[in-house]
Amino acid sequence: MVASSLSAVIRRRFQRLIIFAVIILFITFLLLNRSPQAWSNRRKWSLWNVVLGNPRVDWANRQMRYPIAPKSLILPPRGTPRRLPRIQHNFSKDARDEAWEKVLAERREAIRDAVRKCWDGYRRYAWAYDELKPLSYSRVDTYGGWGVTLVDSLDTLWILDMKEEFREAVQAVAFIDWNDSISSSCSVFETNIRYLGGLLSAYDLSGEQILLRKALELANMLYAAFDTPHHLPANVFNFAKASTGRLVPNDRESFASMATLSLEFTRLSQLTGDPRFYSAIDRIKHELSRTQGKTRLPGMWPMFVNLKRKFVVESSTFTLGAQADSGYEYLPKMYALLGGLDETYATMHKKSMETARKHLLFRAMIPANGSQPQPDVLFSGTALVNGKDAKAIELIPRLQHLGCFTGGHFALGGKLFNLEEHITIGEQLARGCAWAYSAMPSGIMPEISALVPCHAAELAQCAWDEDRWRKSSKGKNLPRGFQQIRDPRYVLRPEAIESLFILYRVTGKREFQDLAWEMFEAIRRATEVSVGFASVEDVTVNPPVKVDEMESFWVAETLKYLYLIFSEPELISLDDWVFNTEAHPFRIPKPGDEVGRGNVTITGRAP
Repeated sequence: MVASSLSAVIRRRFQRLIIFAVIILFITFLLLNRSPQAWSNRRKWSLWNVVLGNPRVDWANRQMRYPIAPKSLILPPRGTPRRLPRIQHNFSKDARDEAWEKVLAERREAIRDAVRKCWDGYRRYAWAYDELKPLSYSRVDTYGGWGVTLVDSLDTLWILDMKEEFREAVQAVAFIDWNDSISSSCSVFETNIRYLGGLLSAYDLSGEQILLRKALELANMLYAAFDTPHHLPANVFNFAKASTGRLVPNDRESFASMATLSLEFTRLSQLTGDPRFYSAIDRIKHELSRTQGKTRLPGMWPMFVNLKRKFVVESSTFTLGAQADSGYEYLPKMYALLGGLDETYATMHKKSMETARKHLLFRAMIPANGSQPQPDVLFSGTALVNGKDAKAIELIPRLQHLGCFTGGHFALGGKLFNLEEHITIGEQLARGCAWAYSAMPSGIMPEISALVPCHAAELAQCAWDEDRWRKSSKGKNLPRGFQQIRDPRYVLRPEAIESLFILYRVTGKREFQDLAWEMFEAIRRATEVSVGFASVEDVTVNPPVKVDEMESFWVAETLKYLYLIFSEPELISLDDWVFNTEAHPFRIPKPGDEVGRGNVTITGRAP
């Protein structure tokens, strides 16, 4: 009896000792492997992956479960690129204004100071982690744990001539191991636009070979998302399932997640000469083209697509906002990146934007601002199709910050395809989001809101009706013009400023520079903290309460677009570069460029 009790005590103590040892090892791993000094020593397949069940995979040489015939693989078009229409305004004809140039220099310096503050805070408190938590001086992993701010910021550092910081970041990026993740899965969409896009852009700008090599390593992994029965990608990338070809696309994959791989995969094929990546997204293009006229709103694709049943487009909600936005954004940009050699992208863009113009764009009742005339603005909403055809369409006048990219989108396509009306529409949409910023007490537009639409035909303006607004807003204490604030946050998003940047480069109008500066000043007042900038929880309150988060796109996109709008127009000219949806510029190939000029050794090319 005594011996039995003693044995039980020893067993319990041994179990506690084991648990304690595991905890100590785990804490030591976190502290040592995430410190700035030990980053280069960290890249070992970690204990954490064992806990998650993540396999260690040679993604470049992984055998596909659903192989593709080598003869069906194709490279991007190799013909002589077309002479595309000029995108940027001819700034050389504008008179020089030294006083204005001084103002622009001061604004650039203010943006540079903001980037430096964020980078110094990240380097000190969050190095090698995904994102800085600027209120608690700490860090968090949100996108795989590979250091998303590190990779997402590379091209911003280069463009702002922060070369010392860039080189230090490149040295750290060289040790990233894509097999070493803090999660059992990742989003193909987010990993593609932030990591792969960031690496390709930084390579295009700097020529640093290690960046292209890391991009190819990552793309070899992401390519497994296409190892599915119909060779269409699953967005939820479970590492264990992907390693054995057991991924299955969802029956509700967002249109954006599926259609926002084309720029990155195409640019990688252009640089390496590897046909797998371009072939993968070219299959998506054919499905988009095949189904464009067969949806419930012909010309556009719904927010969600059933990829489990190959490519079914039966959903009834259509938008240029969340879940769809960048899928449309990439259509004209793919045309440009391919040198105008694939008309399919031009056709799809023109059809989709004509449909959006008819069914998604709307005017809203806007109150007068003193003696100022009513602003000439448009907004992009959401269409619900009640039935199997486009006869019963309900417009939801929902304004999304994500949808504010549409101003630049219409303008860019307007220049690329000689659609002058679309440039005007782009200006109206960009001014609409700028108005939404100015209408809020904080000077910042909310994530999601709703306006009171005009009922006039042909997008005509309508007079302010106080009674109708009060009835629509149900007596809520909202800024005039808004009937609902569905999500009052601001998470440091770039889309409104992105459109102003494109509109300035396209038209040359200083108005857009001034609007961007007003936005930045409002954002800075509301979000700046000692080691960076923080999201806010409610823009209808002034000052708003800050939230302990700083998304990587703040430096990658918002601050980059702000810097560029105040810079010389030839810095990342829209005639030479095309931006992915994370603001990573890719060089547009010119006549004489060679496919595969990146000189990266390609392994595992068997499909």
